Amino acid sequence: MRTAPWFPLFDDLADPAVVARLAAQAEEAGWDGMFVWDHVRWHEPVEAVADPWITLTAMATATQRLRIGPMVTPLARRRPTKLLRETATLDLLSGGRLTLGVGLGSDRFGGEFSRTGDEVSDRVRGQRLDECLEILVAGWSGETVEHHGKHYLVDSIRFLPRPVQRPRIPIWVAGFPGNLKPLRRAARYDGFFPVNLETPDQLAECVATVEAERGTRTGFDFVVALPPGTDVRPYAEAGATWCLTEFGPDNLSVADIRAVLSAGPPD
Repeated sequence: MRTAPWFPLFDDLADPAVVARLAAQAEEAGWDGMFVWDHVRWHEPVEAVADPWITLTAMATATQRLRIGPMVTPLARRRPTKLLRETATLDLLSGGRLTLGVGLGSDRFGGEFSRTGDEVSDRVRGQRLDECLEILVAGWSGETVEHHGKHYLVDSIRFLPRPVQRPRIPIWVAGFPGNLKPLRRAARYDGFFPVNLETPDQLAECVATVEAERGTRTGFDFVVALPPGTDVRPYAEAGATWCLTEFGPDNLSVADIRAVLSAGPPD
């Protein structure tokens, strides 16, 4: 099982230079990746929020082998063609180390959809998420994209250069463990990230569902987020391939993250 710290880019961590130094420290200490939240706003007392793509770029230039990515980006809030260029460029810059975590997102933590004029309907954001994924996969192939969907249009455009990774940049889909739709969506791609996972048994159920959909679990990642110090072995036995050591926005401390990074990945 591979390991990575995972945290929001809030307040003291809203400085890309600080996060880039953390990424270099994580790589030196033997961690396999580092993933960051993607938000434009959070509820008080959080004040400062950094852009994940600029921060990921800083992380890429500060490291050589660390896998990086947003965990997760709400695709319905982004223009798919712009994200196509950003992801391909970042994958080139990092030498093929980008993983794209995607999901619906939520308005309840900071009103970042309702207070910016973005779509608040989960159903519509789900439709946009699926369309956006289709456009990304088509565009990363290097072939001409023709997409005339309900929400997006791409009229005969070829997106070059391609990403380094083949056949595409890995896509991890987030969703609640008991919700079948995101599990089925995830089964079409490369990984599933169960949000608010409570027990290894819940993870085992997700693994069984995805395996039934795909016919195999080979080449597919199951990603769990656990607080520092959690015994990861039951989750590994249930099928987890990645463990994200999570740091939430409450009492977020650069010093605490540095201490956990220095101690090395969970055994």
